[in-house]
Formats: sequence, structure tokens, C-alpha cells
Amino acid sequence: MVSSFTLRRSFAVIAVMAAAGLAGSAQTLTLAKPEILNKVGIVQKLNDQLPLDAAFLDETGKAVRLGDYFRDSKPVVLALVYYKCPMLCNLELDGMFASLKRISLRPGADYRVIALSFAPEETPELAAAKRETYLKKFNQPDAAAGIHFLTGKAPEIQRVTEAAGFHYAYDKRQDQFAHASAIMVVTPHGRLARYFYGIHYNERDLRLGLVEASEEKIGSPADEIILFCFHYDPTTGRYGLAIMNVLRAGGALTTIALLLGVFLLFRKDRAGKRDAADVDQNGHWRSV
Repeated sequence: MVSSFTLRRSFAVIAVMAAAGLAGSAQTLTLAKPEILNKVGIVQKLNDQLPLDAAFLDETGKAVRLGDYFRDSKPVVLALVYYKCPMLCNLELDGMFASLKRISLRPGADYRVIALSFAPEETPELAAAKRETYLKKFNQPDAAAGIHFLTGKAPEIQRVTEAAGFHYAYDKRQDQFAHASAIMVVTPHGRLARYFYGIHYNERDLRLGLVEASEEKIGSPADEIILFCFHYDPTTGRYGLAIMNVLRAGGALTTIALLLGVFLLFRKDRAGKRDAADVDQNGHWRSV
């Protein structure tokens, strides 16, 4: 009959072997990370200047410069994608246009959208087809004037992607690009203002980013109040509640309320004294 000590020792050996096996598997998984992913990522370059003289072709095949879309004090939403992407870029564009559709600001009137392909072999015809797809999904009057899909040559593309801190790599085995997903809000002067990560973008954050990037030339007075209470966190690409600003605002409102209360009490007291002075000793109003 097997003793309990022998059983415990056997279970301990099995546990150690299992742990070693799991550790070995984890190490194998770590080592199996594709080398190409080490070249992929996004480094925020807030307030850095985009090369506005970079040359591209628009969706009609017309030669343009990036700076052609930075004018009239309008901020720009920039998406670095490629149009033949089998998955991620479509999800990014879907999320971007879905969020923009839910805010009251309008492309063309308040801001511009630029989708720039980082695949140099892609053509204006491909850009035009992709643009038409998203214009139909966006389905807003006059939106076409503010939405642009560009293509270009590798050196010009790389000038923009390097300036934006957007790093990607071509995988020959998969015949596709490895890249991260983020959209950027750029000031009317071409400076990078905000990065929003992922494929779903909070419409409040996107609206605040556009208002802030425009130096509050668009938006409403309510947006200015919200911007006072929220600040941009570059580590998350989100706007969070700024506690100190809220406390300051609360303190200011409390002070104003106290001063108003003192003023009203002072007026009431003066009115009472004036009324008392107008009454004689018998309780009758004095004649004037």
C-alpha cells in the first residue's frame, strides 16, 4: 500500500514538472514573438510639425501638398492607413467616421479629415473607391468637401510617418503591413495636438480634441467649460477629469455665492434702516 508521504512527494514532483513545462511554454511564446513587431509602434510627438510641403496625389489624381489642407483655422483629423489592409485599417476608419458622425461639428465647415496611405504602390483610383465607401457611410451633406484620401511615393510618405512617430513594417511572408492603430488631431498650423488609440474613439474626447486644436475657434461656450474640467492624458489618449480645475471652479463659485449673499444682506439691512427712519415715534409714516 502506498504511503501518504509517497503520494505527497509524487504530487510535488508532478507539480514541479508541470510548472517547469508552463515556464518553458511561456518562454517559447515570448521567444516566438515575430521580429517584425519590434519595428511597429506609435511614439507621440505632441506639438511637433508635420511636413506641410510633402507632395501627394488626391483621390482624383491631382498633385497636392499636405499644406493645402491646413488653412482657414480648421484642425485636421489624420489617419495613417493603407487601403488594401485586410482588417485593422478598415476598423480604424469605421471607428473614426462613426465617432465623427456622432458629434455636431462638421467636416469641411469645422474640420478636415485626411486618410493617407503609407503603401506607396496604392493608387488614386483605390483611394477614390475607399473614399466613396466612407462618404456613403458618413451620409452627411457637404461632407465630401472636408474628407480627403491621399496616396504618394515612399520618401514623401515616410516624411509624414516619421514626423508623426508612426512606425510600421512590411511583412513579405504575409504580403501585408504590420502597424498599430491610432488617429491624430492636428492644429491648423500642422502641429500634432492629440493622439487617440485603438479602433473605437470616444466622441466627447474627439470633439474636445478638435476644439482644443482649433484654439477654441470652433465649438460652443460649453466646450470651453468642459475643457477647463478635463485634461488630455497622453499615456491613454483620453481626456480625464482635472480634479484641481474642478476644485478651483467650485471654490470660485462658492466665493461668488458668499459675496452675493453678503451683498443681498447688506442691501436688506440698509432698506430696513431706511424704512425705520421714515416712521415717527407713533408708528406713522413721516410725510415728505
